[in-house]
Amino acid sequence: MAIEITQLMHAGIRIGPTEDDVEKANGFYGGLLGLQRDGERPHIPSIPGFWVNVKDGDRGQQIHIMGAEGMSAAARSEKHDPTRQHLAFAVRDLEAARSELENQGIEFWVYEGLVGRGSDQVFFEDPFGNVIELQQDPG
Repeated sequence: MAIEITQLMHAGIRIGPTEDDVEKANGFYGGLLGLQRDGERPHIPSIPGFWVNVKDGDRGQQIHIMGAEGMSAAARSEKHDPTRQHLAFAVRDLEAARSELENQGIEFWVYEGLVGRGSDQVFFEDPFGNVIELQQDPG
């Protein structure tokens, strides 16, 4: 049974971890590309950065810009690091998605409430090592 994806939520990318890196990224994504910074990003003490909306006011299509070098402070291991570049999707039923990953024998790791949005974040790799994140569709 396939996991039912309802929307692409965000792409997560890395920048350097310093305040200068964050400001440089803000100038690039906000200045050059004209993307609107999302003022509702919660404070994540171990992950500096910001979120930008790809469409004006549409919180469902974002880029999460995360400051980290090597293994981030939020990581449980080098592999289990939420700052790794990734694509995040909303799913109709997160528990059903977790069950399907288990049924398929796909290793996944869960961050509970990392960003304070009311949904666990389930991470896993595709067969090529690209990271995928799933969250419960808020709608």
